[in-house]
Amino acid sequence: MAQTEQKSGGRDSNVEVNLVPFIDLMSVLITFLLITAVWSQVSMIQLGSSIYGKKTSDQITPPPPIADIPLRLDVKESGFRLIVGPEKYTFEKKNNEWSTVELVERLEVVRQMYPDKSDATVTVDNEVPYEKMILGMDALLGGGFSSISIATVEAE
Repeated sequence: MAQTEQKSGGRDSNVEVNLVPFIDLMSVLITFLLITAVWSQVSMIQLGSSIYGKKTSDQITPPPPIADIPLRLDVKESGFRLIVGPEKYTFEKKNNEWSTVELVERLEVVRQMYPDKSDATVTVDNEVPYEKMILGMDALLGGGFSSISIATVEAE
């Protein structure tokens, strides 16, 4: 077999392009694009709230409605703790049993004080069994609070 060489100007026509530097460049550019896209989104949110939320010195902020008072039920190893605004109520376990009778009674009193309030937050210690969280949620439902959310335990 005869081999024919096709050379034009002394160079081979098959040239391999090294794509590694191009791929490196594109990965760096995509990273910067993603980072700047996130920060421009955050700055747009801050910018919009500062433009539309300007206050003049003569505006007085109204107090929050009664329904905005925080209601939190902490489920702890020692029992339940109900926090209604600045007030705290503790319901300890009796004879190592979790009872919700007093808790439901206090929740009904709170419901009468704040009839427009329907939301509550439940926090649970890590050592407390899951069933006790459900017991606390059932007590909130029995007290008339139907919008229940779960949160992490807050600092004392």
